[in-house]
Amino acid sequence: MAQLSDDCFAFGGPMMSVDEAVGLIAARVGKVAEIETVALAEADGRILAHDVAAPLPLPPFTNSAVDGYAIASRDLPKGEDEAFPVLGRVQAGASPDDAIKSRHAVRIFTGAPMPAGADTVFMQEDVRLEDGKVVLPAGLKPGANVRPAGEDIPLGHAALKAGQRLRPQDVALIAAFGLTHVVVVRRIRVAVFSTGNELVSPGEARGAPQLFDSNRFMLIAMLRRLGCDVSDLGIFRDETASLAKALKQVAGSHDLLLTTGGVSTGEEDHVKAAVESAGSLVLWRIAIKPGRPVAMGIIGGTPFIGLPGNPVASFVTFVHVVRPTILALSGARQEKLTPMPVRAAFSYRKKIARREYVRVTLRKGADGAVEAIKFPREGAGLLSSLADTDGLAELSEDVTQVSPGETIGFLSWASLTN
Repeated sequence: MAQLSDDCFAFGGPMMSVDEAVGLIAARVGKVAEIETVALAEADGRILAHDVAAPLPLPPFTNSAVDGYAIASRDLPKGEDEAFPVLGRVQAGASPDDAIKSRHAVRIFTGAPMPAGADTVFMQEDVRLEDGKVVLPAGLKPGANVRPAGEDIPLGHAALKAGQRLRPQDVALIAAFGLTHVVVVRRIRVAVFSTGNELVSPGEARGAPQLFDSNRFMLIAMLRRLGCDVSDLGIFRDETASLAKALKQVAGSHDLLLTTGGVSTGEEDHVKAAVESAGSLVLWRIAIKPGRPVAMGIIGGTPFIGLPGNPVASFVTFVHVVRPTILALSGARQEKLTPMPVRAAFSYRKKIARREYVRVTLRKGADGAVEAIKFPREGAGLLSSLADTDGLAELSEDVTQVSPGETIGFLSWASLTN
């Protein structure tokens, strides 16, 4: 387990910006030490523990990029078409029988190794056959339509770096090297729970003043998309002593404790007192909307994060606090979120020095440009605003007003949950 000091998240400012929060996490959260070897088919989404150096060049041999006819570039036609006898045929997966002969061509197919001495290929569409010979046009450059060995990746090159979160294309690259297993950081173990007497789990009997717990399942789904091993602790009731006891019990077997709700300053918000009893708490207020109240602390060396209870605020703060923490714990590179520029189709006012996220749906405007339409209702408790939109418009700290026609940044749900 990654063991953190009690003042790991200490910060002197009254309100932390989003970038400061991510920077603090990246700098002060140490990664877990344990690694494991997994089969290549199970590697997608895992964090690479060591560099992967190319054990062979890609491609491993010089081959034809097209179906056509191979010749030596010294024999290229200079001023007019020339006819060449065809001697030999090389298919993909076969080896050439002999080196190419001067003033001769070899029939060759895509992916087939080049005969010794041949270094140029004419596409079959550009030639014609006459009297058993192939007529080649003038003007082709030496080396055309040939893929040299190592053209893609040379032997020994560090093709993948430690800390990289493996994607399907990375898995394909490892497979192309002939490797069957890869060394990765073990999955980050996260304990998730909700707090509140007003909550019941789906499937349980719900009293008239109670709500079904939705945040916990949203967070579990987001954690699993990040490759975490999740323990669902259910719902903790609003009682400080029992909550503190439970936190102490699970801290030693997990890398992160995550909860939603009860982190504000009301009389019935017991998470703050429970964490202070079980460990230490640094209340983090982030200059973000929705989601300002976020609690962070340390319990027995294990980081604790408490997210707001409203689902939209919980989602947004997960992206900007929990996600960077998971990446830091796993030794992964912090993946900067890059908004896509779109055109605003709404008006909006906001406070300066605070980053805001507005739920929007995309549409194509009359001129073909992509426009963002604001969800018609406000409120961080509206689950429909997450389910019925395409993503978030990101309004930076220096923006105070958005007018229709202005360019704004858009983050899709897919970019925020993968």
